[in-house]
Amino acid sequence: MDAEDGGRAGQLRRAAAAALIGTAIEFYDFFLYGTAAALVFGPVFFPGLGGVGALLAAFSVYAVAFLARPLGAVVFGHFGDRVGRRATLVVSLLLMGLSTALVGLLPGFGSWGWWAPVALVLLRVCQGVGLGGEWGGAALLIAENAPAGRRGRFGAFLQLGPTAGFVLANGVFLALQLALDERAFRAWGWRLPFLASLGLVAVGLFVRLRLEETPLFRADEPRERAPVVEVVRGHWRTVVLGAGAITVGYALFYLTTTYALAYAATGLGVASTVVLSMLLVGAVGMGATVWVSASRSDGWGRRRTLCWATALAAGWSLLLFPLVETVRRPLMFVALAGALVVLGCLMGPVAAFLPELFPTRVRYTGAALTYNLGGVVGGATTPLVATRLTEAYGTAQPVGWYLTGLAAVALGCLRLLPETGGAELGAVDGGRRRVPVLGTDPAA
Repeated sequence: MDAEDGGRAGQLRRAAAAALIGTAIEFYDFFLYGTAAALVFGPVFFPGLGGVGALLAAFSVYAVAFLARPLGAVVFGHFGDRVGRRATLVVSLLLMGLSTALVGLLPGFGSWGWWAPVALVLLRVCQGVGLGGEWGGAALLIAENAPAGRRGRFGAFLQLGPTAGFVLANGVFLALQLALDERAFRAWGWRLPFLASLGLVAVGLFVRLRLEETPLFRADEPRERAPVVEVVRGHWRTVVLGAGAITVGYALFYLTTTYALAYAATGLGVASTVVLSMLLVGAVGMGATVWVSASRSDGWGRRRTLCWATALAAGWSLLLFPLVETVRRPLMFVALAGALVVLGCLMGPVAAFLPELFPTRVRYTGAALTYNLGGVVGGATTPLVATRLTEAYGTAQPVGWYLTGLAAVALGCLRLLPETGGAELGAVDGGRRRVPVLGTDPAA
């Protein structure tokens, strides 16, 4: 291996590590709210609304961040495509970390009245904007450094970040619930995981500030003056289909980790510590299937792998809540852990698939916008829909049919997208035309 190849390999390893660590930290921050919303935010910020009312209010604020994520994708995507991937990722990490820490300092309704939930909404918006810029940039760090034949495998490092963030967030809450009594946990214990975000952000900044800009970005000239305009004008079909294709993954994740946690604790009388323990064990399986599906997509193809995973998700959706509602712990564990294993199959190839759909000049904006629009339907609305369906029918089983419907839509979207596995970046432009490897205009 010559010095140039060694330098590229070193940059790729640093990019993979930075994507994994930074994304784990950002998703840790983001997932903290979901767990806190299911466990404590109702009585802390929305007392007097009743059990279901307080839960709906907490989940509504939870949804706000998903609505803000496309805005973050546009803002950070603009600067990521104009200025560079590295600097943009540093800013997104800071925004997310500071917003999360401030949630930990926020007084409850009893001290601030309605100003408390208003401030919570504003901080949740900041979280959403920060995360909206995170995933797309981190995906490009890897995709624009990795060779075509191993882009899926290296993309797995990015997709392990949300898994690590989820394990860390829920592990901390579980430890606090076991260490503190209920009164102490509700009074101040839930704040500690949010405040710990400051230390994690410092670690993430140390890693990201040592990165170099990706070679494809350095080589791509001229820059688009308004990347989002180009994406909407020339790639809107790819954005819509890509968002539809990943919606079911978002929905399955948040139904399993957020709604099922709240439903089991408040509706079925199962201790939250039991459900959190099941989810943490299931997350290990999710990490394993993320790695397998991402790696195998290099040979099988991204679209083919995602189609099989989506079909598997459709079938498991019909089993999820009937098994949970048995309140038998072995069956509940099978339901929740199985859902997370299926989710790993769904999300593994996405870090390579979405960047491969767009040319370099708009890749940050296009990939980030696609990823986060999928989250609006799959992540923002699903817990709310699930709560309403369960309230209306007295059982959560109709939620499985809702999820199966999303899977059917996702399969339709995947059938209309091109296969990108093994192609050089820029060789596929949403399946509509071919452009040179570096993603420049055909006429250039």
